[in-house]
Amino acid sequence: MDENAPARLADRLDAALPQMQCRRCGYGACRPYAEAIAGGDAINKCPPGGTATVAALAAVTGRPALPLDPAHGLPGPLTVARVDEAWCIGCTLCIAACPVDAIVGAQKRMHAVLTALCTGCALCIPPCPVDCIDIIPAGRNWSAEDARLARERYDARRHRRDAEPGDPVTAEVATAAGPVPVDDDPERAFRQAAAAAAQNRARARRAARATTAAPC
Repeated sequence: MDENAPARLADRLDAALPQMQCRRCGYGACRPYAEAIAGGDAINKCPPGGTATVAALAAVTGRPALPLDPAHGLPGPLTVARVDEAWCIGCTLCIAACPVDAIVGAQKRMHAVLTALCTGCALCIPPCPVDCIDIIPAGRNWSAEDARLARERYDARRHRRDAEPGDPVTAEVATAAGPVPVDDDPERAFRQAAAAAAQNRARARRAARATTAAPC
């Protein structure tokens, strides 16, 4: 028996996934889902990939092409994140949450999304303490080249973070909803204070959105 066969199968499955790293399949990224499929998990849990990805996974595994499982969401057009610069407080939590390094900025400076790199995963939204990120239509399709480059950026980010265990802004912190508790780290203390100072503005923004959306 070939002991490397499961790993090679996982490689082929990973190559068939769209590499949006959105976690909607229930796994932390596309590669863990590929490994789970290689171990027997269902092939129909990737909403961004839709029926085309299910068909590709079916071809790799030799299994029937099942309908997409709606429990994991529905397919739709490509979207991207957009930061409202008027409300961004420069907390860097969205930067830490982005799995493909598609958000740029610095501490206490407005952040921006590189839309050509954004996968539309929406993982930057939960940690934002001031609700300044929207998901909007990308106006284009996601290509195989997009997937390849997104996987490269995801792998590079993961290796970089593995090499920097002391980084105060880890992915685990970034995906938590709400500001980080105050501690002895000055950067965390800044984020806490900035988020607290911005809460009234965030509530006003949400109220303005609700008013705009309300029927006349």
